Amino acid sequence: MKILLTGVAGFIGFHLATELLKRKYSIIGLDNLNSYYSAKYKKHRIEILKKNKNFKFKKIDLKNKKKLSLLFKKNKPDYVFHLASQPGIMYSFKNPSTYISNNILATKNLILASINYNIKKFYFTSSSSVYGNKKKFPIKENSKLKPINLYAKTKKQCEMMLIKYFKKTNIDLKIFRPFTVYGTFARPDMIFLTYLKKSLENKSFYLFNKGNYTRDFTYVGDVAIILAKFLSVGKIKNKIFNICSSKPIKIKKIIPIINKYSKQKCKIILKPYRKGEMIKTYGDNNKIRKIVNFKKFTNINDGIKKTINWYLSFKNKDILYFDKVKY
Repeated sequence: MKILLTGVAGFIGFHLATELLKRKYSIIGLDNLNSYYSAKYKKHRIEILKKNKNFKFKKIDLKNKKKLSLLFKKNKPDYVFHLASQPGIMYSFKNPSTYISNNILATKNLILASINYNIKKFYFTSSSSVYGNKKKFPIKENSKLKPINLYAKTKKQCEMMLIKYFKKTNIDLKIFRPFTVYGTFARPDMIFLTYLKKSLENKSFYLFNKGNYTRDFTYVGDVAIILAKFLSVGKIKNKIFNICSSKPIKIKKIIPIINKYSKQKCKIILKPYRKGEMIKTYGDNNKIRKIVNFKKFTNINDGIKKTINWYLSFKNKDILYFDKVKY
């Protein structure tokens, strides 16, 4: 089976491609290598994947309908994993247009190409941020969507568009909502890499909402395995699935764990709540546990230890920190 994987140079995309290659799938990886964060870092991930003979990389922008159609025609993929998107909450307030084009328009182009070329399965990675702020936990998949930032709003719109377009086709659509994914090869704007960078540079670290955000941290390796396992699941009535460890923890309790394994420490400056950020994420994972028989999520201590060991041993840290994102 041939799989088209968009956003392959990204954090989750890289890990999913690695997992699928382990399982002997043939991967056509797409990415536009944009400069939201270091393109050198993204290229580094691609070079690792290229060591496997079953991996092919194509630099394509999903907004280019002609190139996308030619790629489908030439490669004839069976399945699509759509992970490409413009991430980041704070950046969405500064540059909203890029979220409309890179998330909504790009997804529409991919949908139309998938229908035209008779794709069998289409798996979309949405986000837990589509739920917005909730009072009842854990959050189930049928909970009402109330996104509070533009990134989340575009993800919600993509979900609605996918359901609408695929309704009258035989394509097996599944939508996944990961919760606070972390781990090795993470994006440099994520908490672990930003904190470690500040600690190594002996700089202060800002802890927003005074560290009282609660997050359902989910290790990236678990996410990749779950997504890969779903390939053996046929068409079912339920199309939407949370991917989460269901073990929420406050951010301020994460900091001592990072300090323990990194043997570094930052001066913490407490800051107020930031507009657009969810106060608490805590998902219900019963559906995925049942459907793909995934029982054991990576413990937060083990996941942080793996992440820190990877970061500290990463030889050329300069390639991690470039381009538009401010850390």
